[in-house]
Amino acid sequence: MKTTSFAIFVIAVATLSAAQTQTSVSANSAAPASASTVSRTTKAVHYRLQGGTTKVDFQGTDLLQRASGEARVEGKKTNFEIDAKFTGLEEATKFGLEFLTYVAWAVSPQGRPVNLGEVSLDHNGNAHLKAFTDLQTFGMIVTAEPYFAVTQPGNMVVMESAAVNGSGGEIIGARYELVTRGTYSSTNTHIQDAIFGIDSKTPLELFEARNAVRIAHIAAADKYAASILSKAGQQLLHAEEIYRQKQNKAAVAAAAKEATETAEEARLMAVKQKAEDEAQAAAAAREAKARADADAEARRRADAEQARAQAEAARQQAEQARAEAQKAQAEAERMKAEAVAAAQEAARQKEEAEKAKAEAVAQQQVLSAETDKARAAAAQSESLRQQAEKEKQDLRARLLQQLNSILATRDSARGLIANMSDVLFRSGSFELLPGARERLAKVSGIVLAYPSLHVAVEGHTDSVGSDQYNQDLSEHRAESVRDYFVQQGIPVGSIEARGFGKSEPIASNDTAEGRQQNRRVELVLSGDAIGSVVDDRPAQTSTAQNK
Repeated sequence: MKTTSFAIFVIAVATLSAAQTQTSVSANSAAPASASTVSRTTKAVHYRLQGGTTKVDFQGTDLLQRASGEARVEGKKTNFEIDAKFTGLEEATKFGLEFLTYVAWAVSPQGRPVNLGEVSLDHNGNAHLKAFTDLQTFGMIVTAEPYFAVTQPGNMVVMESAAVNGSGGEIIGARYELVTRGTYSSTNTHIQDAIFGIDSKTPLELFEARNAVRIAHIAAADKYAASILSKAGQQLLHAEEIYRQKQNKAAVAAAAKEATETAEEARLMAVKQKAEDEAQAAAAAREAKARADADAEARRRADAEQARAQAEAARQQAEQARAEAQKAQAEAERMKAEAVAAAQEAARQKEEAEKAKAEAVAQQQVLSAETDKARAAAAQSESLRQQAEKEKQDLRARLLQQLNSILATRDSARGLIANMSDVLFRSGSFELLPGARERLAKVSGIVLAYPSLHVAVEGHTDSVGSDQYNQDLSEHRAESVRDYFVQQGIPVGSIEARGFGKSEPIASNDTAEGRQQNRRVELVLSGDAIGSVVDDRPAQTSTAQNK
């Protein structure tokens, strides 16, 4: 590499953080991965171990229609060997300067992509790739990428596996996610010039390493994974130095690949950490809003109670004044009639009236004292009720916090619901893994500390398989958790197990991620101690209840 080009590259990388703070970082990779992905489908073929060799044809997509290829998939004892040859490929930079190479992928029916390796072109646009995979059912694609070490395919799909000849088995549709082009692009032309340069003798591996460091900066790795990004930068400078010293090509390629892999690690960590930070900020905002809403509601209730008390007092005063006015009017008329009859009778009546008035005042005072006493008693009763309610809410909050430290737990009208994902069971089985037993032991310790709590163990599955299979699996998983709790000392009468099969999904069963969320066991903690009524809703068809 020429000295001038090397200097330009070092300056560009050194100023990347400041230059992209207001451009590419905020516009592209600062968003979570889900915000920069698109979906695509391909055909996955089920191969047989030790089942001979299957021929798989490749055909070009609309992006590269002249491309074609052929792969031979040979079933070994524990995995599959893929020997693929491709023709008609063009330089990846035709799709944009950020694309430098091609990568082959195996895609499982669940949409999980596996990087099979870099597809390196010769001068005639041909390539040869040998790879191994543990997947037994998979489709294959080839994508244009910024470097070989990417962990998720981009949306520049140039070839897909097509017809299957030979001993291949059942063909299955596979839906998978692709990273959009904006994740790798940059508006900073100076950095692009420095990365791609003008020296055609520069090894492709060195171009890929520069590109990987650039993309890691776009992903804000300098903020979220600074130490790893710094290491990648040092490795890249080392590769540049040994290339400048004209050492052998293999040494330059090895050093450059090491820098590329480290940069990809920094990018992945940055994307993950940024998503976590955004989730924490959103949770804090929700909590602050909830506290503000609670304070406003408390003030509203206090104001309403004060207004009601004032209105009641005014009503009583008006009623009393009206009664006294009516009584005074009647007394005045009676005294007037008696005064006409006789002056002495009028005097006597007047004396009796004064006496009656005094007695009324005394009676009024007694009634007023009794009213004040009743109000005080009502206020004390309300204070005790509020205190009891607060104790329930405090206990509920403590339990939620304790459970969240073990399993993802949410608060609901039914009670506190802790979610056990299916990764805590053996695949397709109701056997608890050691990690699951450890977490359930911690949960049982919490439940035993509050004897009045009731625990409902509810099993759920995704939509894969028959209704009866999913119902049985959900019941058995719920029963496994219940039996483990009983072993830990929780009384049988305080816990029940129910299975709901696939009837209550919490996410779409159309995606692998959604199906994984639906395969779960939920622990519903309820009881009067935390202000929740025990949920007695029936399961779909509970084998546990029929035994």
